[in-house]
Amino acid sequence: MSRRERVRSILESRFFQRALITVIVLNTATIGAETSAVLTDHIGGILHTVDRVTLAVFVVELGARAYAYRGAFLKDPWNHFDAVIVAGALIPASGPVSVLRALRILRALRLVSAVPSMRKVVTALLAAIPGMASIIGLLVLVMYVSAVLATELFGQAAPAYFAELPVSLFTLFQMMTGDAWSDITRTVMAEHPWAWVFFIGYILVSTFVVLNLFIAVVVNAMDEQSTSSEEERTDEQLATVLAELARLHAKIDAIQAAPAVPVVPDGRLPTGTA
Repeated sequence: MSRRERVRSILESRFFQRALITVIVLNTATIGAETSAVLTDHIGGILHTVDRVTLAVFVVELGARAYAYRGAFLKDPWNHFDAVIVAGALIPASGPVSVLRALRILRALRLVSAVPSMRKVVTALLAAIPGMASIIGLLVLVMYVSAVLATELFGQAAPAYFAELPVSLFTLFQMMTGDAWSDITRTVMAEHPWAWVFFIGYILVSTFVVLNLFIAVVVNAMDEQSTSSEEERTDEQLATVLAELARLHAKIDAIQAAPAVPVVPDGRLPTGTA
């Protein structure tokens, strides 16, 4: 086994994967602890040392992956993601870019690439973007039409909520999330008793229809991702079985092609037969 293959086997081992996840979680905890003035005063040096050590581990691990996989390393988008996260962590903590020090917490996002189940979820979400874009477009259209109507109908009755189009858009977004929608409705109903028809219809369409369609698209994408993974495992198992059958068939053909050894009636080999 070559050195590159040994490095690859180490990187793919379950022990190494668990150790990397542990380091990521530890680094995430230390970065959060540095936001506490009390902890910083007492163990600030230890926290800084742990932060530097974990960053070194990330750099070495990324370099080992680049060495082990060579060209395949650049073809994996998750490697690009990890490289950006680690490169951002190498930005100096002093000078004009010191404000970017807060971005160190982005290292916690490496859990997404390190944990296969999280990676599947993110992959499914990315696959659902085209469908989600259509749903978002429909939601924006519903909100815009409703905001124009609300501004014209209720602008004078409730100027705090519907005085202008931007204000109406924000109010309708707030109502879509279920935040204080009944208070807004009752304020408008004080002058327009029939206003509940408009608001109930808007909430039914935006929240119970459009947003549920959004969730359905995401769930469908995750289901397709799970099905695709199962099909890949099935194909790998089938390929292994076919390869084994091919080897057995080759052995049978070799046995059948071998010359037959004559046997005399008493069971002894004929003279001269080794």
